[in-house]
Amino acid sequence: MQIQIDQNRLSAELEHLSSFSDAPAPAVTRILWTPSDLSARAYLKTLSDAEGFEWREDALGNTFIRLEGSDATLSAVATGSHIDAIPHSGRFDGTVGVLGGLEALRAIQNSGIKLQRSLELILFTAEEPTRFGVGCLGSRAMSGTLSVTQLEALVDGSGVSLNDARGTAGYTGSLENIALPEEFYHAFVELHIEQGPILEAEGQHIGLVTAIAAPASLILKLTGEGGHAGAMLMPVRRDALTAAAEIVLEVERAALETGSEDSVATVGRILNHPNNINAVPSSVELGLDLRDIDALRRDKMVARVLEAAHAVCVRRRVALEVQWLNQDPPAPSSERVLSAARAACSELGISPREMVSRAYHDSLFMARLCPVAMIFIPCLKGYSHRPDEFSSSEDIARGVEVLARALVNLAC
Repeated sequence: MQIQIDQNRLSAELEHLSSFSDAPAPAVTRILWTPSDLSARAYLKTLSDAEGFEWREDALGNTFIRLEGSDATLSAVATGSHIDAIPHSGRFDGTVGVLGGLEALRAIQNSGIKLQRSLELILFTAEEPTRFGVGCLGSRAMSGTLSVTQLEALVDGSGVSLNDARGTAGYTGSLENIALPEEFYHAFVELHIEQGPILEAEGQHIGLVTAIAAPASLILKLTGEGGHAGAMLMPVRRDALTAAAEIVLEVERAALETGSEDSVATVGRILNHPNNINAVPSSVELGLDLRDIDALRRDKMVARVLEAAHAVCVRRRVALEVQWLNQDPPAPSSERVLSAARAACSELGISPREMVSRAYHDSLFMARLCPVAMIFIPCLKGYSHRPDEFSSSEDIARGVEVLARALVNLAC
């Protein structure tokens, strides 16, 4: 099977895509439905048109680019990722899976290989939670995880509703038509930079993801009593921040004591009021993220943290409110899809490194629709979501060829 990846063209396209940004190079900032995001979307559709591919968009801007197979009655094999970027991030996160996916479709089309099943490249809307506070917005909606009512209730930090924002961007269709039925696709394969240091450190070229961890995300709101730092005596204090400090350590302890390296727990946000050096904190908000590839183990971590938090707050006479953001199930990869990717690696003489993904991706929600797997390529020191995020053109091209061959294995 002869599949030729145009490494130079792909590198140039990735470079050009990074120019659609609200931050100066090498940083990339591309927020959902801003002019830079809409320009980047238009660029992708221009590249698709140049190859004669058909494309369509749904009411959230999820974009589908299609290479037709010979049997229209068969469900398609899909690939894809995202092109939105958090403020001051890099140019490879997500984009390797989109432009790399397009290059894979080109290479397959140019190879003359006859496919039974069609191939579809998906540009997912808003994998990053930057604008509306919900990660994987497009794939969540496609999988039915977000209802129309939930979508319509979303408002950004400036008070603009999702409906108004998408309408301004030109997406005016019905949200009722976004969710897809189970088994709509035969399979889904996502190419992505690792966003971790393992492949580079071990000198491995390709990682095959066997499971995707998923977070339980929640906010703990602690309310005590504030006052003057000099005048409030220690025995009578109801200090919200000292209670929060104990809870932060309990979060760390909950992950460490599972005994599994796949258990991780983070307090990534602390809002302290009034946040003055000479004032006893009256309220604190903690943002928690607990992840694992094992849902039961993760949920036990969460239960332990909440039990400890309640005990701390009772002892310190601080009120506690728990707000859930999400509790998504982890996703095991499909053995059938992994076999297609392993075969692709074998064809190229590559011994892939099997691993888990501790970051979550649109594949997590595509797993509700069809069998999935992911292909990872190395990135410099594991850096991601920062301007010095980097993967070499050679590693990207190699990943694209593995992707292309896996897609052919699934579609023939």
